Amino acid sequence: MPDRSDRAAAFLAEAGWGAAARAPLAGDASLRRYERLTRDGARAVLMDSPPDKGEPVEPFLAIGAHLMASGLSPPAVMAADRVNGFLLLEDLGDALFARMVEREPGSEGPLYEAAADVLAAMQAAPAPAGLRAYDTAAMVAAAGLAPQWYCLATARKAAPATELSTALAEALDAIARVPPVLVHRDFHSENLLWLPERGGVRRVGLLDFQSAELGHPVYDLVSLVQDARRDVSAEAAAATTRRFAAATGTAEAEVERSAAVLGTQRALRILGVFARLSLHYGKPGYVRYIPRVWAQLQTNLLHPALHDVAPVVARILPEPTGDRLNRIVELCATVPRQ
Repeated sequence: MPDRSDRAAAFLAEAGWGAAARAPLAGDASLRRYERLTRDGARAVLMDSPPDKGEPVEPFLAIGAHLMASGLSPPAVMAADRVNGFLLLEDLGDALFARMVEREPGSEGPLYEAAADVLAAMQAAPAPAGLRAYDTAAMVAAAGLAPQWYCLATARKAAPATELSTALAEALDAIARVPPVLVHRDFHSENLLWLPERGGVRRVGLLDFQSAELGHPVYDLVSLVQDARRDVSAEAAAATTRRFAAATGTAEAEVERSAAVLGTQRALRILGVFARLSLHYGKPGYVRYIPRVWAQLQTNLLHPALHDVAPVVARILPEPTGDRLNRIVELCATVPRQ
């Protein structure tokens, strides 16, 4: 039986890219792999998304087609092998927002405001049918990764989650009286590319959108301005929030309230995810982001909307001190997969 590399080679040969030079591209926290292909001056990207490991390509294809039809810039699909999980994609380049801002700090404000316009356009288009709901129940369950995995990593045992789940559910329900929209779920600087040769909202390339669901309109804004991987300046975050509020016709105070609640949920989820990536999946590199996510959590908890959540978090989640972070790394890959 051919192995995965043989299947990839056969797919590329059939697509006319069999003779292309191949080089790995940075991946993400999933089991997907990416390679840049170069052939006679042309470029493309191979996405290797093994369906037998829970990474089918159908969500990527469906959401990508929807975004394209909405006038946005996901990578075009040049060829697809749905059965084996290979896609040949348009190469949108290397101008990730995170790299752009590193090179040109003055670009942060304009880039992030452009991203806010993309969010408004994405939400204005009717969401495709069949999306799962990222509602209160789903968000509370996701936030439960913090008492489960983060506490296991830092305090050697999981913490009870019931009190936190109840308080967080009440805070989420209080902001839920808005129609749900398509949420990207990973709308941040490592998944956005600057494409200045295009016009309007198409100037922002979109990556890693296959986990899109139906959720709160402010969720993706939080992913953008409360980035786990880089510090967004207070000025850029404020300007982006104002831009989003104006573009969507939402009062700024309401956006800020929702952002605090959703930011709390998201930070709890990410603390658990990053701890699990080390303990369970053998990926300790994400531990370095935990202090930033913890700081974001503490800032969000200062908002009055989190009055009942803050004391619960203080009781059950240990602060990520240096010793505790080292412990997460030391325990890398020690919790076996089921």
